[in-house]
Amino acid sequence: MFEARLVRSSILNKATNAIKELLNEATWVCTESGIQLQTIDTSHVSLVSLNLLAEGFDEYKCDRNLVMGINISVMSKILKCANDDDDVITIKAKDGSDTIAFTFESHSQQKNSKYIMKLMNLDQEYLNIPDINHNCIIRMPSNEFSLVCRDLSQFGDSINIACINDCVKFSTAGDIGTANIKFTKTSSVDNKESAVEVEVQEPTKMTFSCRYLNLFTKATAFSPRVSLFVSLNMPMVVEYSIEGVDNIRYFLAPKIEEENNS
Repeated sequence: MFEARLVRSSILNKATNAIKELLNEATWVCTESGIQLQTIDTSHVSLVSLNLLAEGFDEYKCDRNLVMGINISVMSKILKCANDDDDVITIKAKDGSDTIAFTFESHSQQKNSKYIMKLMNLDQEYLNIPDINHNCIIRMPSNEFSLVCRDLSQFGDSINIACINDCVKFSTAGDIGTANIKFTKTSSVDNKESAVEVEVQEPTKMTFSCRYLNLFTKATAFSPRVSLFVSLNMPMVVEYSIEGVDNIRYFLAPKIEEENNS
């Protein structure tokens, strides 16, 4: 038996909004420690990893490991029926059942809504993500990163990320011109949320798809900060913390050929 309760129903709504344009369906693995999703997008360019710790829920119970195939689009439609933070959400699934139930209850307890969604039979594809020492780590306001991706996508299809010393430069080039946005490591840490932190172990320059980076910024609503982990010829990691729950991470393969030909 699996049962999880969240007073803030918006957390799950934000989670589905952050992944639904990348994934049509995904496997949710429920254990006593929490819920984990790890799925490669249909084009096999990016990977999404979502972790929701048991202690992040107001109530959480999972007697035995449960693997559920979820249609992300349908789940998103159901979650939109909740009244954001005004509703308490309870999710239930029985062992061996082919359905999952979502119950929304208003804080005044005047309204109670229940939705049943059929589960899917999906091939579970779980990858072991190795820990690596990244050449460059950038921590910055998530809204700034969102603006960078949005603005540079007006000029080109790819974004070059170059890290050197205490600076990171985002740039692109296209038929209509070029664009460059540079951030220098913040000297003062009085306001940590607006600070830009750049840690460079080795000067690094890699190229990534604008389209995917813009899709990743759908998770901006989760956190005021975003962390970018960049290494030579390795997938970039874009990580957003989810307060009190854990995190969502996106892995994006670099454009190796474009980088080598530039």
